[in-house]
Formats: sequence, structure tokens, C-alpha cells
Amino acid sequence: MSQHVTQPIFIEPFDLYLFGKGEHWDLYRILGAHPHEQWGERGYRFAVWAPNARKVSLVGPFNNWLGKSHPLHPVGSSGIWAGFVPGLPDGELYKYAVKEQGGRTVFKTDPFAFFAEMRPGNAARTCPLDGYEWNDAAWLEERARFDPPLSRPQSVYEIHAGSWRMREGRFLSYRQMADELISYVKELGFTHIEFMPLAEHPLDESWGYQTSHYFAPTSRFGEPDDLRFLIDRCHQEGIGVILDWVPGHFPKDEWCLGRFDGTALFEHEDPRKGEHPDWGTYIFNYSRHEVKNFLLANALYWFKEFHIDGIRIDAVASMLYLDYSREAGEWIPNVFGGRENLEAIALLKELNTVVHSHYPGALMIAEESTAWPGVSRPTYTGGLGFTFKWNMGWMNDTLSYFHKDPVYRGYQHNSLTFSMLYAFTENFVLPISHDEVVHGKGALLSKMPGDQWQQFANLRLLLAYQWAHPGKKLLFMGCEFGQWNEWNCKRELDWILHCFPTHTGISRLVGDLNHLLKSRPAMHEADTNWDGFQWMDFRDWSNSVISFVRKAPGREPVLWVFNFTPVVRHDYGVRCPGPGWWREVMNSDAEIYGGSNVGNGGGQDAAQHGNDCFLTLTLPPLAAIAFTRGEEGQ
Repeated sequence: MSQHVTQPIFIEPFDLYLFGKGEHWDLYRILGAHPHEQWGERGYRFAVWAPNARKVSLVGPFNNWLGKSHPLHPVGSSGIWAGFVPGLPDGELYKYAVKEQGGRTVFKTDPFAFFAEMRPGNAARTCPLDGYEWNDAAWLEERARFDPPLSRPQSVYEIHAGSWRMREGRFLSYRQMADELISYVKELGFTHIEFMPLAEHPLDESWGYQTSHYFAPTSRFGEPDDLRFLIDRCHQEGIGVILDWVPGHFPKDEWCLGRFDGTALFEHEDPRKGEHPDWGTYIFNYSRHEVKNFLLANALYWFKEFHIDGIRIDAVASMLYLDYSREAGEWIPNVFGGRENLEAIALLKELNTVVHSHYPGALMIAEESTAWPGVSRPTYTGGLGFTFKWNMGWMNDTLSYFHKDPVYRGYQHNSLTFSMLYAFTENFVLPISHDEVVHGKGALLSKMPGDQWQQFANLRLLLAYQWAHPGKKLLFMGCEFGQWNEWNCKRELDWILHCFPTHTGISRLVGDLNHLLKSRPAMHEADTNWDGFQWMDFRDWSNSVISFVRKAPGREPVLWVFNFTPVVRHDYGVRCPGPGWWREVMNSDAEIYGGSNVGNGGGQDAAQHGNDCFLTLTLPPLAAIAFTRGEEGQ
């Protein structure tokens, strides 16, 4: 049969029922383009939701982008248009020609496209979902054993895939990343890689946060199976993969989701609920079952079809509040007169419930910048159900503190101690992310005060403090070796800095911090509750010194002492958790990290004073030191 004839296809009534109810978790297997055989002929079947269109046709190079020869057929009263085109191969470009009720025809990309052409083009490509042979079964089984994964060590390396490393001005492919990125991350000891959005997006400068094709891995770095290969290799090497996901808004490009059938289909019709004034984007209509299903199925898609280990949801606060970045009169209260977006809250709760039930051990992470209660608490207790929440308060207070010249830090001592008043109100990730090293904020190293030696010492101290503090860790690329330049998405990191010992010292410190984090259960097993932390002394504001213990039930504790000034403190008494020989296992001032090598000769015996035990230490300048209990000489 000629490929210039579109044949009707059958969609199961139960699939249509689940879609209308908003609970078809494999919706992407019904809608979109799929290899199909009908009446002895092979080709592709297509299905798209456009309930208010007068007509929908398939267009592409196979019909010179003219819609007359390939009309799709309405599937009952479901609002779905579908058809089978025999003879279409894999990799064929296509769009939908959607004729609106007013008579205008607009070419739209497939909301369920699994692959798309490289920008500036935006057409979808036919691409089969099945065929890749995975080799990570052992990893997935191990991941499911730890649910929830709160007691596991977690340090995340956040990257922008387009600018981590380049080759002659070109992007690395997914498969090149499998060769270079994995070995680099593994050497540094990170447990996870978090990719800024990898779903297809039209504008490089959006970093992926204005997503156009929610089901299509970006073609910038290769084909979907190439991304599967990268994730597969990560798992085989013991590294988890987290993807940034953007359900809060989408771009207004005419070929995209907006006004898909001539009406506000995916977005809310009222701009007070349907548009983001800051970003010039549309907001999803979370109250519509089909839209909710689109988002839930998309999240599950990345877990099922790409074996990811978690998603980090961007800008959750913009979803939770109806008045987010709006003045009075620019937003509509909810049915109770409040500012909470009840439909978005319901979506997030259902999302977390569904993902956790389908994929035990999965990481659901919220970037939520307000004091919304219970973000990482179970839905059955009234929480949103996320596994973790980014601790934006810790990040802001900590960077503000480190920006101060040490002579003034004593007056900002509460910036160090305040975080422990709320450290266990949520399951926190401590993030030093891309947002802190862009848009004029400067690189992490350049934020540090003092001369160049003090800047490096401050950065080492900051990283040690981040790793010692309760909470999972996240560090943006380039910070691990002390990049001087602010991040630029159009150029690769300054890898030349690895030629300098001061920069390689930072990398070595990060690797050793990750080793300490993973090898000492006290550093991670009780990361989210008071069983994992105890102050030794937080009162010495005049010297800008604090000390605390990381611990876990039945585990040997780790004592941390921090000197936030460039003054060496001799014979400084520090309370410790008990008697015995306390061995110095970390010193950020060590020569191998680029420091001045002031230390404590490997450790010392604790002295008993009444009911307490003390160490008399030399505190290195702008440094962190850590001790564990053991035999002398160990």
C-alpha cells in the first residue's frame, strides 16, 4: 500500500479511559510515533491529543511538508487524532499540521516525540523506544534495596553537558562522556552525576530549562540510545544519574506546546495562572487530567526507558504559590482565598507517590527556596513526598559568611550556627550549584576574600565544611578544582588549571572528602536526624572557631574542628566525645592540598577533665581538621 495513504488505527478503550482519568502511566506508549505493522505492512503509527482542532495531518519530507495526503483520524470523542503510515523508516522528520477552529493551520511538533532534529530545526524524528540491551540489573536491584535512601552516602557532581568539556569547539557526545566523564567522576569519588536538563530545548542559553520536547533527549550529544549507553555505563561503574526536570513552565514558541490546537490546551487559559511574567513562558494547567497525565507519564518515562536514579525538579516554589513573582491584582486566589496552588500541590504529591511506588530507592529532589513545610515528608503526613530538598538557606548563609573578610566573621558567627536550628526539619541536600557561579556572581574561588593563598585556603575550608555538615552534598562542575572564571555555557571548563598544584590540591581534597564520606558511616548514616550530630562548641565567636561531631548509632564518631581565620591557634582545647587516641584523618591545610602543613602530628590522646574529654590542638589557618578514634600509629 502506498505510504501516501493514512490508515485508521485502533486504540483500546481502556487506554482512553485511563488517559481521560489522568492515570495512564505508559501514556507515551499510546500517543506519539511508534513502529507498527498493519495488514502486512510496516511503518509508523501516530497519535496526538488535539481535542479542539478541526483537522490534524501528518507532514514531513515524505509529502513535501504538505498536509493533504496524510490526514489523521479522530478516535471517537477522546480528542485524539491517529493514523498509520506504511513505509515510514526510523529517523524520518515529521510534524503535525493542526488546523484550528478559525481556519488557521499551524505546524506543531509532537508532544510525545522521542527524538528531534538538532536546533535550529525543531521537527520530531521517528524513533523506536525498544531495542537497547541494558547491563545494569545488579545496580537497579541494589538501588531498590535502599528505600528510602536516606542513610546512604550521597555526593552529587552537577554538570552542564554542553560545557563540561568540548572538542575543537564541539560538544562531547553521550558516548564520549561515557569514556571521559565517568572516569573523572569516579576518580573524584562522587556517588552521582546530576545533569542539567537533557530534554530537547531550542535555545542553548536556557541551559535546558525551557524544554520543548519533554520525551526527547537532546540531539546535541547524540541519539537516545547513546544516552542510554552513558547511563548504563554509569551504573556499571557504580555511579547514579539524576536529571533536572522542568514541570513548572514551557516556552511560547509557536511550534511547541503552547496553544496546541488553537486553544490553551497544555497551559492555563487565564494568564494570571497560565504565564510566568519573569521567564516569558507558559504554565501547565495542573487541574486538567490529560495535562497532569502528560507530566506524570513523562517523569516515569525517564525512569523506565532511561533507568535514571532520580529527578531534581526546578523552581518548585513557582509551582506552589499562585502569587509567585506577582504583584497584588496579578494573581487569582484559590477556592479558599489563599495563595497556594492547590492543583500543583496535588500534582507534586501524586508524582512523588507514583514514582516511589514504581521505583523504590528513586531520588525525588525539590529545589524549593521558601519555608514551605514538609517538602521532604511523606504525603500521608501532609508532606509533598520528596526524598530531599535543596537547603537554600544553608547555601545563602554559608556563602555570605565566606564572602566576609575573616576579621569580620566573628560578628557573623550565627551564619554558621543558625543552620542547625532547622537542619533536620527536612531531608536536605547542601547545594553549591550552577546558580551560584553565573550571572555576575563570580566563580566560587573568586568569591573568597584575602590574597591568593587565603582564597585557596578559604575554598578548601568551605568544601570541608560542606562535606562535614549534615545533609547530602552537591557541587557544580569547576568548583572541584577551583576555577577562577565564572561559568559560561558556551565554553568548556578551564582544564588548563589542572597544571597548577594549587588547583590539583583542591581536586585531591574533594576526592579525599568523598572517601571519608563513604568510608565512615558516621558521616552519612544519620544524615537527616539528630542522631547524626552533636555540637562540641559553637560559642567561640571571637576566634571564629566551631567544633562538632558527626555520628551514627553504633558507629565510631568523627570529630570536626574549624578555624575560620588565618591565625594559627596553638594549644586550643577542644572537647571530644570520649577517651582514647584521636587520629587526625583530614586536614584541609595539608601540603598535598596546597596548604601550609600545620597540623597535630597525626593525633593525640584525649585528656580527662571531670566527666569530659579534651584534645589540646594546633588549629591550622583557614582550615578544617577531622579526627577519628583509633590506636596510636594507625
